[in-house]
Amino acid sequence: MRRMFLTLVALLVAGAVNPVWAQSYPARPVKLVVTYPPGGSSDLMARIFGQRLGELWGQTVVIESKPGAAGAIGMEFAARQPNDGYTFVIGNIGPVAVNPLLSKVPYDMARDFAPVSLISTGPNVLVVNPNKTDAKTLNDVIAMSKAGGGKVSFGSSGPGSVAQLAGEMFKIQANLDLIHVPYKGGILSVNDLVGGQIDMVFSDALPVMQNIRAGKLRAICQTGPTRSALVGDVPTCAESGMPGLVIENWWGVYFPAGTPKPILDKFHADLVKVMQLPETKEAFAKLGVEAVHSSPEQLAAHVRAESEKYAKIIKEANIKGQ
Repeated sequence: MRRMFLTLVALLVAGAVNPVWAQSYPARPVKLVVTYPPGGSSDLMARIFGQRLGELWGQTVVIESKPGAAGAIGMEFAARQPNDGYTFVIGNIGPVAVNPLLSKVPYDMARDFAPVSLISTGPNVLVVNPNKTDAKTLNDVIAMSKAGGGKVSFGSSGPGSVAQLAGEMFKIQANLDLIHVPYKGGILSVNDLVGGQIDMVFSDALPVMQNIRAGKLRAICQTGPTRSALVGDVPTCAESGMPGLVIENWWGVYFPAGTPKPILDKFHADLVKVMQLPETKEAFAKLGVEAVHSSPEQLAAHVRAESEKYAKIIKEANIKGQ
């Protein structure tokens, strides 16, 4: 009798979340969890995205910063929130696809989250200091590295970061002996490159574009599958003679698992509207990324493919987590 009663209650609750009711969503402020510190690409992107959603909804999107442990703290926090549609998180390649390959994280992407959509992608840029090297092409950088006798270095924002993965891919494919110098943030590695302490960085676009324009850094190639106008007239690494050196950063939206499908569908429809706005595209472009959208299934498939790709690199390069 008790089991029948509980089943009836579950059916009534499920029935309460219907497509008509979901059209009134959200009826109160929505919380957006950011897994990296304020001021970085993820934070700035979240604020732009949240503002556009808030304008569409007539509701406030509250940014809640939960940085630390390479994004793991924020992802765990988001996973533990009520699945009522009023908390979502922007997760990027690190905590979503790479970190679980490096160490045990306190969440499971397949079990704890409902994917919604990609919102942005962006290449990294291989940059060098023109005051330290005459290298202008990828072949020049390879020659410089081979001539360095194992003393040439590349910086990154930490173990398992896109910058390190790109650097390790470069090492493997060009058969180079390079020193990896990890930092606690991408901007710190860029600052040391400008200062001449390291020799190269595969950086995301935002921290380096101003230095490139000022002549303090030289762009060698970009790591996307095709040229991105977001980083200027810079060839891809594939065009420069290394077709296997393709890696992009990306960001996607996730809700806690069990969030009602009508809410997810409504949110996805609104997300597509927001990502197609010219002002969203322009604001994201200033961050060095392209505003995009996908289906939940496409996001899930993308993560699976990325995890398989980077698992091989991590194993071959013997990359260890923090």
